[in-house]
Amino acid sequence: MDKDRYQKGLDKLMEYTLTENANISTHLTISENLEDIAPDVGKYIIEFAYGDIYSRSGLTNQQRALVTISSLITQGTEPQIELHINTGLTSGLTQTEITESIIQLIPYTGFPRVLNALTIAKNVFAQRDNSQS
Repeated sequence: MDKDRYQKGLDKLMEYTLTENANISTHLTISENLEDIAPDVGKYIIEFAYGDIYSRSGLTNQQRALVTISSLITQGTEPQIELHINTGLTSGLTQTEITESIIQLIPYTGFPRVLNALTIAKNVFAQRDNSQS
């Protein structure tokens, strides 16, 4: 394992990771949950996605989060949408920015996926608001 690449990815990942609430989905939770069946997946996420891609210059963490959320919505990948709405909030996006970005997708991906994503966002916002009380 390339420790520098892994550490670079882990450092970037932590910029998107809320650690104060164990009930909120994070990439670390995903890695832990897959440890017994696919231990390398967590390493791939950290080294490749966060070490190589998310660490590039040119976009802010918030911009990267919006691009990722939008892509996941168009693919209809609900569990990952929840995770990345959380990472978007942690990176500094507001609930309004996330909501408006989801609405912006109606002409491109359709009402069903947008409605699903808005429902997920509503649940994530409520969970995050309750965890801050």
